[in-house]
Amino acid sequence: MSPLRSNDLGTPTPKAMLTSFFTLLLTLIPLISFVEPTSFNYPSFDSTTRSLKFQGNASATNGSIELNTNGRGKPLPNSVGRVLYAEPLHLWDSRTGMVADFTTKFSFMIKMLSPPTGGDGMAFFIAPNGSQIPPNSEGGTLGVFAETTKFNSTQSPVVAVELDTHQNWYDPEGDHVGIDVNSIESVATWNRTLMYANDTRGYVWIGYNSSTKILGVYLTFDKNPVFDGNYVLTHVVDLKKVLPEWVDIGLSAGTGSFFQVQNNIYSWEFNSTEKVYSGSKGDQIPLVSTANNEKPKRNSRGLVIGSIVGAFATIGGLGLMYFFWWKKRKGTQEEEDIFDGSGKNDYEGAAGPRRFTYSELARVTNHFAKEGKLGEGGFGEVYRGFVPDSNLDVAVKRVSRWSKQGKKEFVSEVKIISRLRHKNLVRLVGWCHEGGKFLLVYELMSNGSLDSHLYGKNVGLNWALRYKIALDLASALLYLHEEGEQYVVHRDIKPSNVMLDSAFNAKLGDFG
Repeated sequence: MSPLRSNDLGTPTPKAMLTSFFTLLLTLIPLISFVEPTSFNYPSFDSTTRSLKFQGNASATNGSIELNTNGRGKPLPNSVGRVLYAEPLHLWDSRTGMVADFTTKFSFMIKMLSPPTGGDGMAFFIAPNGSQIPPNSEGGTLGVFAETTKFNSTQSPVVAVELDTHQNWYDPEGDHVGIDVNSIESVATWNRTLMYANDTRGYVWIGYNSSTKILGVYLTFDKNPVFDGNYVLTHVVDLKKVLPEWVDIGLSAGTGSFFQVQNNIYSWEFNSTEKVYSGSKGDQIPLVSTANNEKPKRNSRGLVIGSIVGAFATIGGLGLMYFFWWKKRKGTQEEEDIFDGSGKNDYEGAAGPRRFTYSELARVTNHFAKEGKLGEGGFGEVYRGFVPDSNLDVAVKRVSRWSKQGKKEFVSEVKIISRLRHKNLVRLVGWCHEGGKFLLVYELMSNGSLDSHLYGKNVGLNWALRYKIALDLASALLYLHEEGEQYVVHRDIKPSNVMLDSAFNAKLGDFG
């Protein structure tokens, strides 16, 4: 990636770049419509955090959500608290029968008293839209099930993943993870210590595959948590038969006469991918209302077709704007920025990328462990890492000493990328230049590069995602070519440089 400059040896012509751009778009753009998925990511919480609903004794304070009491000064015993995402989730479509896939991840801490006692635990739950705390649901029902219907809640259906720290007569012995379907008596369990006397955080991944109907759970207390795709607990359940079309998602905790000091949530991420809709003439597609919990509204097929035509026109217009802009700007020369003699940079700040030491990056990547390698190219190698103080998964690009990218090019790349701020560009987290070693630290894109989904062994992308990726890429290019403070031409747009995050949002990068 470089500032705009006039054509030189090896630089693609405007015609070639425009052809490449439209070729990539044509591989992505669908001829059918889709429903927008639900996606959010809260790396931390405070009293100003939006789009969350707090119930009972739950509150946000000091960067986390306390589900039971302390933030509100309530007593610890017999307490219940819940936090829900404020917008309903479209779990399945009543006309097509198609069910959404979803993944969620949250970090938590259950801190016990000394001597150790526990009660009662926490849970991730899915319940009908408009869900409230059930009556008498403190203690072992975890704020999810009413005491009177805790073994049969089909009238108020709920599916939950529980982290249970107190053994009741219907529980297995000891702490355990459980999957609950309309009953507090779990249909599947996995024994695992969940409480610690010190400040030990746990990390949970939960996923649902609508094709296999498998609900899976993964839990770890590793300081550098990585989910390799292998769940520790699974259960086959058809959510369409258990839950209504529109649901709420949330996290809940309850204590009884036995209790633990903390039931805290430190981060929460959720992503759903709803299926492509291709109905017959006259069918309608519902749109979720975001105000006052109104029921979903319906929109005509004509509006959908109009939206698709408008999207094509917009993308075509952007392409033409790009071509004429390039013709106008092709004579502009690059101004080269380099480090001053002290080696300090003039762009490092609280909101920008930070400077890492080589030893820090060695620790972050587990000393560039072979099993953490994400890829390799002419520039060098890319490794997976985790920055504990930022609670952030990263990709560390270690530039090879034999790479054509020398110090001048490295510094130029860092200075250019550090000034770019756009949701569809891979974010530069930091950099390192030490002892002749050049390294760049980017945010990690959990779904890898686009080419692995188009041509590799990964599951193919449906048309809805391809369309979304095309729009994301167009948005990134518009920013680089028109909206940014400094005009930038990427010069290497290809599927391997388009990265996908956990929600399949496309972000343009350059570490292949």
